Amino acid sequence: MLKRSALVLVLPLALLGIFPAAAAVKASDIIQRAVDGFVRPAYANLHQHAEALTQAMHKLCEAPSQGQLDAVRAEFSATVYAWSSVEIIGFGPIKENNRLERILYWPDRKSIGLKQVQAALADKDPTATDPKQLAGKSVAMQGLAALEFVLFGDGADALAGKDDPYRCAYGAAVVGNVETMAGDVSAAWNKPDGFAALWANPGPQNALYRDGNEAVTELVGVFINELEMVRDVRLKGFLGGKPDADKPKQAIYWRSQNTANALAGNLAGIDALFQASKLGDALPPDARWVAESIHIQLVNGVATAKSIQRPIDKTLADPALREKLEHFALITSSLSTLIGTRLTAEFGLTAGFSSLDGD
Repeated sequence: MLKRSALVLVLPLALLGIFPAAAAVKASDIIQRAVDGFVRPAYANLHQHAEALTQAMHKLCEAPSQGQLDAVRAEFSATVYAWSSVEIIGFGPIKENNRLERILYWPDRKSIGLKQVQAALADKDPTATDPKQLAGKSVAMQGLAALEFVLFGDGADALAGKDDPYRCAYGAAVVGNVETMAGDVSAAWNKPDGFAALWANPGPQNALYRDGNEAVTELVGVFINELEMVRDVRLKGFLGGKPDADKPKQAIYWRSQNTANALAGNLAGIDALFQASKLGDALPPDARWVAESIHIQLVNGVATAKSIQRPIDKTLADPALREKLEHFALITSSLSTLIGTRLTAEFGLTAGFSSLDGD
């Protein structure tokens, strides 16, 4: 499992929840803006896409056709982008009941999940077509990675006809499960006395966040951890130091050609969260350029990823497109420096151990 980076406080910046760099900026305000401006709408957006995907899947099962299959696949890609944008919030309600792993079990280094999905399809396990019973099975069988194989893996074209109704029924159960989890997490973030209230109201009596520093440390940790994840796990997992070291089938969502789409979603989510929180407003005037540079680099990273439209194996084989992936890697490294070194230094935070020193 991956370990989270430790952000160690080295200065008593916010004993009263107020940053000295900008006395009018309260830590609680920063977090509340992050919740209201990004977390809640992003999870609501994921739930909406999951609902649309569920509806499209049911239409496909009821009246199979190539057009319906194409519609499901398109909505799958949209859902992947919505999830990729909000999966950066890897704490809070998403951690309850293994929801994070149940929505996306990845990386599947030993192909455990793939084998389980293939076995269900081969055996036509009737319990796997019931969303409630599926929810109690292996996490690898009930999320986006499993659904990708159903929609794009070997034998998926049969979904356009009536020859494999089980495959569609299983896919519909997976989609229904994702929709339920997305709805539950969205509702949990909207509870007035839920996790959001704990994060946005740090204090001595708060079991999770004792002061403003701890609350903001959680926020800054999102940027640092997720940039590491995007670059060192998602990207370098398939992009080798040289072309002969590339591993296209290690790329996330390679079957559905959503690898670059997911990378774009990750950085778009980071940028949206950064902008919504207005964390840069807490910087002293002579350091505001750091926030501006972070935003510019994130926008460039999203644009670079979105410009890659071909399958990942074809992208890696094309020197010009492979160069875009290398450029994307450089952008994430630059962002890690801007956030993990420059921004944290301004707030008196320092990044600790790598979040990627696990297996």
